[in-house]
Amino acid sequence: MTEDIQNKLASEINPESISDAKSSRTLKVALGISLVSLFAVGILWVDNAKNNQTIEHELATKLDTFNEKNQQSLALAKNADTRSTEIAARAEILEEKYNESFDQQAALKALYQELANNREERMLSDVEQLLVIANQQLQLAGNIKPALLALQSADTRLQGFDTQKAVQLRKSIDQDIQRLQNLPLADITSISLKLASLSQRIDQLALLSDHRPSETQNSTAPDLSSNPWRRLIQEVWQDIKGMIRIERIDHPEPPLLAPEQNFFLRENIKLHLLTARIALLRHDEITYKADLVAAQSAINLNFDVRESLTNNTLDEIKSLTNNHIATELPDIEPSLRLLNQYKLSFVPAANHEAKVRKQP
Repeated sequence: MTEDIQNKLASEINPESISDAKSSRTLKVALGISLVSLFAVGILWVDNAKNNQTIEHELATKLDTFNEKNQQSLALAKNADTRSTEIAARAEILEEKYNESFDQQAALKALYQELANNREERMLSDVEQLLVIANQQLQLAGNIKPALLALQSADTRLQGFDTQKAVQLRKSIDQDIQRLQNLPLADITSISLKLASLSQRIDQLALLSDHRPSETQNSTAPDLSSNPWRRLIQEVWQDIKGMIRIERIDHPEPPLLAPEQNFFLRENIKLHLLTARIALLRHDEITYKADLVAAQSAINLNFDVRESLTNNTLDEIKSLTNNHIATELPDIEPSLRLLNQYKLSFVPAANHEAKVRKQP
């Protein structure tokens, strides 16, 4: 009986049934691993989607901030335009006064030509004209060199006259000449030409936003089609690398500028340089330095200082900022008063001669 049962069990357990059981077990294990891998990939995908949403929100916030700054820049540009208009109006007024002074000089010259041929009177006429020119150059234009040249010419014209009033007038003119020679002279023409050159160079400067690092991708990838496991691992690894980004936080990236914003930025810097040139001609040192500092700050903030052209531009602006253009010009009114007193001394003599001529 026992032998029959054993023979029956042996006949039922054959090699084919054992092989099918092993295959079924392997399939279940593979299916379990696949499900676990699929679950892990799903978790990574969800996490990556959340990170993308966070990045999009940050980008939107930065874009709003940049738009606000852009509006502020436009407002500043508008204020600068208004300021430039006011300065242009003042320049026109100064030019009108300057033209009036030239008309007065022409009228004075015509009047002096009608004077008597007295040598001393002709000398006083020439000296008066030179002193008026010097005074106008100092008061209207602030030009020291032409005023100094006019005073030196007046001093030369007074040579050879030994009267007391002539000596006093020459002494006063010599004091004016000494005060002008002791003033620190700034080369206004050279500084103005440098500012004009810097204004033309602004369009050639490279913006910081033009030098963003570009993402690089491998042009050739290994062929993983023959091994699905390696392909799966490689794809998971690429997803993990895509979720990690390394950037510096001590030097934040500059905002990207649209073409029109780039234009307004450069024009704003040019406007600062133009205002500095106008302040230079007016000897307004405060406005001159303030506009140069503003231009320097804008270049440091928005342009690539690693470029040699940008560095040279900043160095030139810094050098121009160190120039002192404001000078306390001397007043030559005392010399003009002495000249008028000198001229009045001829009036009684002229009246006396006229009375003598009328007597029979």
